[in-house]
Amino acid sequence: MAEMISSTATGVLGSVIDKLAAMLTDKYNLARDVKQGIRSLQDELRTMEAMLLMLEDKDDDQIDPLAKDWRSKVRELSYDIEDCIDRFVLNHSHGDGGSTANFVHKAIQMVKTLFKDREIAEEIRRLKRLVSEQSERGKRYCNINQCLLASSSQPVMLDPRAPALFQEARDLVGIDAPCEEIISLLRCEDKEHKVVSIYGIGGQGKTTLAMEVYHKITEAAFDSRAFVSVSQTPDMKKLLRDILSQISKSHFDQSQMLETVEQLIRTVKECLKDKRYFILIDDIWSVSAWELVRSALPVNDNGSRIITTTRIEAVAKSCCTGIAAQMYQAKPLSHEDSQRLFFKRLFLSGDDCHPDLRKVSDDILKKCCGLPLAIISIAGLLANRSKAVEVWVNVLRSIAAVVDKDSPIDKMKRILLLSYVDLPHHLKSCLLYLSVFPEDYPIDCRQLILLWVAEGLIPGQDRESMEQLGRSYLNELINRSLVQPTKVGGHGATVKQCRVHDVILEFIVSKAVEDNFVTIWNGNGFSKNYYSNKIRRLSIQKDISSRAEEIAKTIKNGAHIRSINIFGSNSVLVNKHATEFLNSQVLRVLNIEVEYCECPLGHVKSLGQLKYLRLHNYPLVGKLSQDIEKLQHLETLDVRWHCLQKLPASIIQLQKLVRLHLLRLVRLPDGIRNLQALEELSRIDLGIQSVKFIQGLGDLTNLKLLEIDWPCSTELRDMKDHKEACISTLSRLFRHLRGLRVWQSDPDATCSFMASCVPTPPPLQMLLLDTHNLNRVGPQISSLVNLTRLRIFVRGEAGKEGINILASLPMLLSLTVTLSNDLNCIVYARHAISRQGFQRLIKFNLLSNSREVALEFEPGAMPKLQRLKLELMARCQFKFGEGGLVLGLQNLAGLKHLAIDIKCDAAVADEVEALEDDIRGAAAVHPNRPVLKIQRILQDWMAQGRSRRPSDHAIVVPCHSSRRSR
Repeated sequence: MAEMISSTATGVLGSVIDKLAAMLTDKYNLARDVKQGIRSLQDELRTMEAMLLMLEDKDDDQIDPLAKDWRSKVRELSYDIEDCIDRFVLNHSHGDGGSTANFVHKAIQMVKTLFKDREIAEEIRRLKRLVSEQSERGKRYCNINQCLLASSSQPVMLDPRAPALFQEARDLVGIDAPCEEIISLLRCEDKEHKVVSIYGIGGQGKTTLAMEVYHKITEAAFDSRAFVSVSQTPDMKKLLRDILSQISKSHFDQSQMLETVEQLIRTVKECLKDKRYFILIDDIWSVSAWELVRSALPVNDNGSRIITTTRIEAVAKSCCTGIAAQMYQAKPLSHEDSQRLFFKRLFLSGDDCHPDLRKVSDDILKKCCGLPLAIISIAGLLANRSKAVEVWVNVLRSIAAVVDKDSPIDKMKRILLLSYVDLPHHLKSCLLYLSVFPEDYPIDCRQLILLWVAEGLIPGQDRESMEQLGRSYLNELINRSLVQPTKVGGHGATVKQCRVHDVILEFIVSKAVEDNFVTIWNGNGFSKNYYSNKIRRLSIQKDISSRAEEIAKTIKNGAHIRSINIFGSNSVLVNKHATEFLNSQVLRVLNIEVEYCECPLGHVKSLGQLKYLRLHNYPLVGKLSQDIEKLQHLETLDVRWHCLQKLPASIIQLQKLVRLHLLRLVRLPDGIRNLQALEELSRIDLGIQSVKFIQGLGDLTNLKLLEIDWPCSTELRDMKDHKEACISTLSRLFRHLRGLRVWQSDPDATCSFMASCVPTPPPLQMLLLDTHNLNRVGPQISSLVNLTRLRIFVRGEAGKEGINILASLPMLLSLTVTLSNDLNCIVYARHAISRQGFQRLIKFNLLSNSREVALEFEPGAMPKLQRLKLELMARCQFKFGEGGLVLGLQNLAGLKHLAIDIKCDAAVADEVEALEDDIRGAAAVHPNRPVLKIQRILQDWMAQGRSRRPSDHAIVVPCHSSRRSR
């Protein structure tokens, strides 16, 4: 039977009804009167579930306060009932044994279970009385003669129009004039220090505007650039380290040892004191926060520039006090720009809108007051509805009923409420779950979907279909413009990373707290439901060191806590109290993302429901619980950022473990073949694993994703048995893997296991390969006809033959080639990309690790390419003849995004400038006007003196004699 989902509408009533049905089976051998009581309880709960679903379809303003109170009590009651059932099931989950010792243990366990069952039976009777009371109350408040249809199970694809709303300048609306105005405010003839502060209400596009200015100002004279977001409850240590990470990698690495904000301020100030810098400080909420940040930014009269954004005019004034500065008030969109943005989401063009709909749309847009966030929210709501006049008129009436008398920001919130009410029940829960993440947190979409699954927000039992359904839910939230995609996969159909606009997040948090869906600590204190309700989901988003003892006690006694998420600088809490985190029998999720802590989880106190365990606390050494086998429901163990030396031997008893992610150099126990549910395993170093482990690895027939290190040291090459075991195991796995990453591989061994699959094409769709000779592994790669993503590191030869083999892969959508330097392989030759091959490629990255390389794109090359990223050595600008390092960009017919990283080490200034000029000129004349991003790398390592012209070098020989397109 499919597992029922948890939702904001009904709590976990669906899950409870399902679990009560399971208790009626012969497995638990319940008495007849107990079974009758359970059936009666099921009937009552089904009726209450129908009432709750009815209430969820109404705006809160339409619900009687007594009915609201009843709704809250029933939802809380559903959690208590499920906790009780789970404890009952755990008491009956002990395995049998055959020996006398096991018989005695079993007898003792049966006695303990009997006493626990009596306690639980009494609790069930108490809960049943409460259910009957609430059922009678509900009948007084709700009309139950209505029924709701189940939501469609059809998968929702990502609407290609939705990500376009969050793209760069070319796709933005109404931004050109404000952008030029701010750039003019930043201009100054002399070298004075200057600040421009952008202020305005939430949802007005301040961050988008500031980011566009930040990307447009590309003056080579800036020595350092950084962008940071402050947020309402800033973590100043993290913010200052973020600045350091962008202005000085060496100082950032050293900053890990700095403990105080004052030390970090001095370090940032020291880095910038003699430099001309350009810093964007986004989303400042208080004068005190600005003053703290400003104290780290020296006023050195080198022509530095700062942009700030804030909602508060007083903060904007503070940013402009005592220095050359300008305030800029963000303006709402004009009616024409509002129309463009609105129609772009719904039709891609206003010309496609029916005249009758255009009139209604004008009235809708008047209600949005030119706020971009309001416009795309309403457009997202309408995108999922019929494009019929009567449908749009009904939406207009709903908007008019709630926003006519409000201020612009209140109108924004009311529009968000309409969008929320319009969501299906299952999407409301998934949306509210985003409140567990801090403001401005970059959310990994795969991680989010796994959390939804672990929390019971996605129905089903088949893991793959549940993940696909979770992806469908996320796509629908993006299509409705409630979630913003920030990183899209190379093929454009999958969002890898997303975020929530701070105005939308404020709304989500208020709803989640009101429904007791999540309890939050955000630096200003606990959310208001901390003291008045049982904690179901706990999110610690900022430093809570001052109240660590209190929250540790809450967690220890929190028999009802289902998930714990900890972020920020919370090493005090985690180091001292992590041993209490695995106390709860009902805990489903433990997600700790706290750097520089040991995270000693201690012993697992009892069998539990934990499904998702993630520890992110690199670089300190930690350890997992030795009795981890008690976590029999664990599906995800992610410790790839947790320094472990070895895993507990008992991990091989986790029969439901699906995903195991480790930091390399962790030794695994030999019995890996016992983990038959395992589908993902990364990253393991085969060089330190035993032959028995490697042989057992080959027995994991359900494995779909594998990431390994396969070092080719002399010592390992001499271990014939070890090498043969690796080749044999990988040959077996290669026949059913969908994703494989191989680092530091032995080229001979790589060819051996890949060749074993020829002539049968393996199902492999993603491959990362680290090789010394592309031509040598090329024939094996050519058999991977299902490959869509390829990332390859070439440490030696990468000739025309190897490139042509990659070009022949028929399904390839994304290709990343990293060329490392080989002293025996330096040839000043230009790689030519012809019209043959790469027919489906959408994304191409060519990265150079000290390798001198140049490219030419011939007419018709890569016809569907949209994203191109190149890493180029500026010192080679004049080595390849006229035209510089890249020729034929105009021949890439589908190009939309162009990113160039210019490596400045050992280059002189005019080589760097000439390369930049070539790229800008080519992008400017390209018919698509691609979005261009150029950044300099290793500027501090530039050489002094004049440029080296082609006459100083040998004649350049192209790879073949095709005519160049300039």
